[in-house]
Amino acid sequence: QVQLDESGGGLVQPGGSLRLSCAPSRRTFSMYAMGWFRQAPGKEREFVAAISWSGGRTNTGSSVKGRFTISRDNAKNTVYLQMNSLKSDDTAVYYCAVRTRAAYSGSLDRLGDYDYWGQGTQVTVSS
Repeated sequence: QVQLDESGGGLVQPGGSLRLSCAPSRRTFSMYAMGWFRQAPGKEREFVAAISWSGGRTNTGSSVKGRFTISRDNAKNTVYLQMNSLKSDDTAVYYCAVRTRAAYSGSLDRLGDYDYWGQGTQVTVSS
């Protein structure tokens, strides 16, 4: 069973920043890509950002482009989501996901591109 540990969520004022982190509790599998999605109350889960593990290729959702940055630390098997200029619309539960089945050259922006998911971390942007 793959468990992903997410951290870094919380309450922040509009315009502020947060950094989310995600790592597997144990590295016993191949990681081909990791991604972040979010889900606000009453809405579908939305793609935020993704990164391929070997080449570091990234993709960022249009709603957060220019404000959010995804990165990885191969040595720590950890992926980060740096979120700047946060808005109230960014309020959601943020989920980390990992692709373990095979390398993939697509955009990595679909739920089905991933094999395992974290439990989610709440991000609330409010004054």
